[in-house]
Amino acid sequence: MKQYIKLGILSISLFSLGACNDDYLDRMPETTVQKENFFKSESDLEMYVLNLYRFQDNGFYESDATTDNASTTGNKEIKNIMLGNVSAATVNGGWTWGDLRDINFMLANMSNAKISEQKLKHYEGLARYFRAKFYVDKVQRFSDVPWVDKVVDVSDEATLMGKRDPRTTVVDKIMEDFKFAVENVEEVKVPGKVNKWVIAQDYSRFALYEGTYRKYHSYLNLQNTANTFLEVAYKQAEDIMNKGGYSIHNTGNVESDYASLYNSETLETNKEVILGRFYANNIINRSDWPGMFGNYEYYPLRDLVQSYLMKDGTPFTNNSAYEKLSFVDEFKNRDPRLAQTYAAPGWELVYVSTYSQGPGVYVQQLSKNFSGYHQIKGFLNTMVQEKRFNTDIPLYRYAEVLLNFAEAKAELGILNNQTDLDKSINLLRKRAGMPDMTLNPPLDSKLAKDFQVSGANQSLILEIRRERRVELAFEGFRFNDLMRWKAGKLLEKKPQGIYFSGLGNHDVTGDGIADIKLIAHDQSIPEVREKNSLGVTLRYYKVGVFGQDVSVFLSEGNKGFVDVVDKVGQFEEPKYYYRPIPQNDVNLNNSLKQIFDW
Repeated sequence: MKQYIKLGILSISLFSLGACNDDYLDRMPETTVQKENFFKSESDLEMYVLNLYRFQDNGFYESDATTDNASTTGNKEIKNIMLGNVSAATVNGGWTWGDLRDINFMLANMSNAKISEQKLKHYEGLARYFRAKFYVDKVQRFSDVPWVDKVVDVSDEATLMGKRDPRTTVVDKIMEDFKFAVENVEEVKVPGKVNKWVIAQDYSRFALYEGTYRKYHSYLNLQNTANTFLEVAYKQAEDIMNKGGYSIHNTGNVESDYASLYNSETLETNKEVILGRFYANNIINRSDWPGMFGNYEYYPLRDLVQSYLMKDGTPFTNNSAYEKLSFVDEFKNRDPRLAQTYAAPGWELVYVSTYSQGPGVYVQQLSKNFSGYHQIKGFLNTMVQEKRFNTDIPLYRYAEVLLNFAEAKAELGILNNQTDLDKSINLLRKRAGMPDMTLNPPLDSKLAKDFQVSGANQSLILEIRRERRVELAFEGFRFNDLMRWKAGKLLEKKPQGIYFSGLGNHDVTGDGIADIKLIAHDQSIPEVREKNSLGVTLRYYKVGVFGQDVSVFLSEGNKGFVDVVDKVGQFEEPKYYYRPIPQNDVNLNNSLKQIFDW
């Protein structure tokens, strides 16, 4: 019988705590949870803490949208910000505090439970872990925020009308909560539940974020504290590596082992999964919405395709013609993870819903404002609904732990022996059948141009960043990575789709036989269309530039890369690394002040 736990969506009738109003520090009446008759036993604490789970379970839908990995036609905040359409008066997200009150309510009342001191610390650790995660999101969005570690009474005007605390103060408190949690939460592994190792991974993740953020965002004047966080990042990762009992899933099948993490019905025993969402058909069904494949808002980009190495370990961008390679050619002899992430030439589509061309060998369905690329990582390509409903999601993977370890040590300048790479990055490369990374890889000029990294280990840091981008593609890491590396300017690059050399016939399935035909904007699609040598009718597309009545926009009209947006706007530094407090909240509390020119 498949074990599972429904994280973050457990409905418990005892509670009415999770209000998400925009008002600062929502005050909810303690009517349905009475501290006098609850928090009496371990089962009470266990029931309560499950309601604090806030792990995303949307799979891989739009998780990297609005980065250089993927874009979207949807109405997204950063797009509007860069186009100058956002102000404090129009932003209303993020300044919500109901979850924090729930956490502090537990911490204030849990000591009533009749359990051992050790168990009490375990549950305190869980609550403090969720408080740390809550504040991580706040710091990443606003930087300076009020730190509140108590249940706020309606008469507590000093707290309710308090000002923002400095980033340094809040981050120190976050780190204290993580440290307590990782030292006191139990190690026992129950599928779908938080344990010591889940916390250690989050602890390492945030420490790496904050350490690199302070290092590269020099205007904060916090560079001298960056190394303290980077040391925590690699030490927490190393602790998981040495004691957690996890390993990279590798059966020796380089063409499918990576993809199998995202289409498996049985991840509970997979040693790479540190935290997963486990589904059971007709008990807890996974969403099988296929919107990531087809033309529904979200689409992967060419820039990510160019990041994958050649199969021999050399950069794809070493090829002087890389910018003008066709769709078929750019997939040849590449890191096998590329064809397990993107729909490559010759891939067969089975589960058809939003993709109107129908099942069979994948042929691009070109359309305005879409790149022509499609994502298959996390796509449930089966007609068997029971399998789609039953497919598990890896929320936290051991792969990230290895990447955190390597990056933190490289940033500290202490990744100076091959053993460190062999027990981290190279385990990921071996799974993919790729050559090992060495301590002194050749400098990739494109990466050097994209990122402001200097020093003796510049090339090593850049290659670790490449590995992180490739391994964690479409898992929701890319935006925060760009922000912490102070690489927001990369969002100004125009999103690019597939490259076409000109009008006429094009093969996109890799068999050397034409599949589609591009015609000029002033031509008409004929009633009788040309067929290829297999007797299959070609798919016709009118191409041109923005403003013309065409099916597909190309950067140079009759040739070039698929152009998906007319304008991308500007990324203003440092302002756009942050968000304003919604103006309504500032109006309610005069102590709150906007920062970073908001």
